[in-house]
Amino acid sequence: MPLKDLLIALVVIVAWGVNFVVIKVGLDGLPPMLLGALRFLLVAFPAVLVIKRPNLPWRWLIAYGATISLGQFAFLFQAMYSGMPPGLASLILQSQAFFTLGFAALFLGERLRVASVLGLLVAASGLALIGSEDGSHVPVLALVLTLCGGAMWGLGNIITRRFGSVNLVALVIWGGLIPPLPFLLLSWWLEGPQRIGHALANIGWSSVFALAYLAFVATIIGYSLWSTLLSRHPAGKVAPFSLLVPVIGLSSSALLLGERLSTVQGWGALLVMAGLLVNVFGARIGQRLLAARG
Repeated sequence: MPLKDLLIALVVIVAWGVNFVVIKVGLDGLPPMLLGALRFLLVAFPAVLVIKRPNLPWRWLIAYGATISLGQFAFLFQAMYSGMPPGLASLILQSQAFFTLGFAALFLGERLRVASVLGLLVAASGLALIGSEDGSHVPVLALVLTLCGGAMWGLGNIITRRFGSVNLVALVIWGGLIPPLPFLLLSWWLEGPQRIGHALANIGWSSVFALAYLAFVATIIGYSLWSTLLSRHPAGKVAPFSLLVPVIGLSSSALLLGERLSTVQGWGALLVMAGLLVNVFGARIGQRLLAARG
């Protein structure tokens, strides 16, 4: 991969990794469902006025928006509001890789690879370690909600597979039309009109910055650059870069928010990361070992 494209990949990884710190900043000033509604309003408007709708039926756009956009971030924002640290959130959300494999086996009849099963077991042991503490570090509810976010992301990946070749940026923008109204309804139900009014009337510059970053930097610019990489290189060369997102997430959370993992959480995080690495590279390494023996 040329140096220019490596730099583009680095920009995306940093933007997506720091994204979790920015979510935390946003949640300090806005309740989670309202934050989700405002984020996707900014993603969709005014971009839908200049970006052509992807060549997909509305039912698939709704399915995409309901899973990857609404489902994933409703669970993630509520998890972080409920006590999930940003750095750990960036790591645990990568459980989407294993949910994708499970849904692919369930709905598409794909066979699970040995490396994927091994990676899942290693990552699951890490999650068990993280969840084994007394809840003072990571509430169990927050952990479960983050895993639900990963599951919705994984389900959205299966839906996206049915699209074939599609403009990723247009998909994200037009898919952003779906979440605002459900988010607003959830906000009205869970957070109440009084809290919504108070948050909007007292919105600060930090919340405005967080919304701008989440909508424009992490979403529109991030996916635009990512789709550029996918158009130039095979997905197998681009996708492994996403493993660096939780590394940036954990590092930026430690640097900017002072997030520190306990010893148990640290070992759990290492196991989750090891499981992700086994899932991505295990089959390739196994094939090389077999070829070397042959």
